[in-house]
Order: sequence, then structure tokens, then C-alpha cells
Amino acid sequence: MQLNQNIMNLKPSASLVFMKKAKEMKAAGLDIVDLAGGEPDFDTPAPIIEEAYRQMKAGFTHYTVGQALPELMEKLSVKLKEENDILCRPDEIMVTPGGKNGIYLAVRAILNPGDEALYLDPAWVSYVPIIQTAAGVPVPVKLSYENHYRVTYEALKEKVTEKTKMLIINYPNNPTGKILSAEELDDIEKFMLENQKVILLSDEVYERIVFDGKKSLSPASRSAIRDRVVTVNGFSKSAAMTGWRLGYVAASREILVSTYKLFQHSLSCVSGFVQKAAIVALDCQKEMDEMVRCYEERRNAFIGKLNAVDGIEAELPPGAFYAWIKCSKNNMNSQEMCEYLLNEAKVVGVPGSSYGEGGEGCLRYSFANSMDALMEAADRIKAAMDKL
Repeated sequence: MQLNQNIMNLKPSASLVFMKKAKEMKAAGLDIVDLAGGEPDFDTPAPIIEEAYRQMKAGFTHYTVGQALPELMEKLSVKLKEENDILCRPDEIMVTPGGKNGIYLAVRAILNPGDEALYLDPAWVSYVPIIQTAAGVPVPVKLSYENHYRVTYEALKEKVTEKTKMLIINYPNNPTGKILSAEELDDIEKFMLENQKVILLSDEVYERIVFDGKKSLSPASRSAIRDRVVTVNGFSKSAAMTGWRLGYVAASREILVSTYKLFQHSLSCVSGFVQKAAIVALDCQKEMDEMVRCYEERRNAFIGKLNAVDGIEAELPPGAFYAWIKCSKNNMNSQEMCEYLLNEAKVVGVPGSSYGEGGEGCLRYSFANSMDALMEAADRIKAAMDKL
């Protein structure tokens, strides 16, 4: 069979590969601590579940029409203005089955074959494959651990060419947990103003998961570049709704019309009762704040224990829920170290090299797990590292 080579050549998702390994080891009876996935361990807040059930019982289970339910678009427009300083009309918003699908639709709608898309390396594992499915050319902008993964105007300028069509950023960041500083946003804005044909895609799915009283910044809050910014967000991480598959895209009408055409011919709609539940989710601030409080407590304890291990160093991430740790023992690369800790400590993580060259030497562990599991994982990692 002559199948689509673009698809056949895609690399599998590294985090899903290690999550699959964990399940196989558990099924074999091994005592595994799985910290590979990016999924909250909290239940979806009860008001959200109750609203979805109420809507299903009322018969709201058929096709919906349009970019989203009007009341949800209106609510999201208010949310973006009040929380993100993004001025966005309701008709400049569309909902998608997950933020990942929103990114896919936007990239496919924007890139032409041969167009170059810059992305910050280390990067979430799906950006490169999504660019490749659009026959685009992924171009990494490598950031360094030593420089705290700071993005600079100079780093962006070095990679731009006549073929550059898009820049993809992700803050709070997966895998590093970094958030965008005002100075970095200044540099990104300067780059965008000098490159008028470039469209910026800002993946902000972890936007509400920030610590130490900090605030996540949205590039679309800068009026000078707003019309060329595509903001992607969702409910999976902030409201523990991963399985509900609900995200949203906010962009100019010109970009959104093209994106919605692809949505119509591939997905038709997002479930109406899920959209109704999302309206309630936007009001569950108390429940979401409590999740963030727990993440911060776990972060402090987990990172604190890991930093006491010889050969490991880790900064406190200001956002998201990942411990991004640097290992320096036995000259192992990140893949070898991750497999060693999987086999010796029975702790599942993801090698930093899965996120690009900028991630080599690091490992990613999720602290969206119980405190008991995290403390057990840290103890096991220490015991395994002490053997090296």
C-alpha cells in the first residue's frame, strides 16, 4: 500500500510511549510510579459534571451549529478580556475538541507547503509533527538550560528567513514550566513587528496553573500584534477536564474563517452538553484555585527532595505541573537515564531529548500526582542515583 508518507514518517508521542510502557509494567504486576503523563489527578469539579448530566437529560445531545454556542463564545470573550487582557469579539472565538486539535486546525489553515514554522526548543512533542502534516518545515529556535530557556529577539532573528510564516510559543511551558516574562514578550513583539508576514501561535493551555503569585502573559494583549496572534487555550489542565476534549481558539476573523472551514469538513461540531458544561467551568474559580494550591505544595516538596539527590538539580517551575530536572551522572544521555530510572527505580518519566536538542540532559516528571506517590518516587530516584 502507498500510504501518506507525511503521516507514516511522523514520530510517535514520546510521553504516550512512556505512559504505554508504564501500563504494560503495571499489568505485569510491577510496582510502578507513573509520572510521565500530563494529566491532573483531580476529579472534574462536581458543578461541571452536574451541568453536563442535566443537559444530556434535557436532550441536548444532537449536532450544534457554528463556531461554538453563542453563550459560550460570549463568556469566553469576557474571560479573555478580564483574565488575559485580550480584546476579542465573540465571533473571533471557536471551540475545538481539545487544545491540541485547535493547534492542528490553525497550523493547517495557515501554512502552505514549504512554509517555515519557528518553534522554541525544548518544545511539546506534537508541534513538529503537526507542522509536518501541513507540509511545513519545522525550524527549532534552541534555548539553553544555562540561560534559563530565555527567548530573545536575537535568537528569533537568527532563524527567520523569507519562508518563515509562523512562530509557535507555549507558556506556561511544557516541559520546562517556565512562564513568559515581560522582557521576553517585548522581544517577541519586536520580532513580530519587524516580520509582518509572520503569524504567532500562542499555546496557553496551562495559563491558569502559575505559582508564587505570578501571572501568565498573553502575546495577544499587545495591541500592535494582536491581529497576527492565534491564542489557543482549553479546559483540560485548568479544570481537570482532559477526557472531555474541549479547547478554544481566539484569532482575527480572517484567520478564524479559514480555520473554521477545516473544522466544518473534519469535525462538524463539539458536543453541545460539553459546551454547556464549559460555561459552568469558567465559574469554577474556587475549585481551580484549590488545584493550583495543591500543585504548588506538591511542587515545593517534590523539587525539594529531588534537589537533595546527588547528581540532580531542579529549579522550582513557576508554571504548569512538571519537574524539569537535570541529571549529571555516569555521562548518561537523557534517554539512557530515563530508562535506567524506569528499570531500577520503577519511576516513569519522559527523557528531555523527546522535546528537542534543548532538552538533552534533562528529564520531565509530572507532579500532578498524589503527595504520597511523589515522595515515594523521589525516594526511589535517590536510591537508584546513589547506586551510580
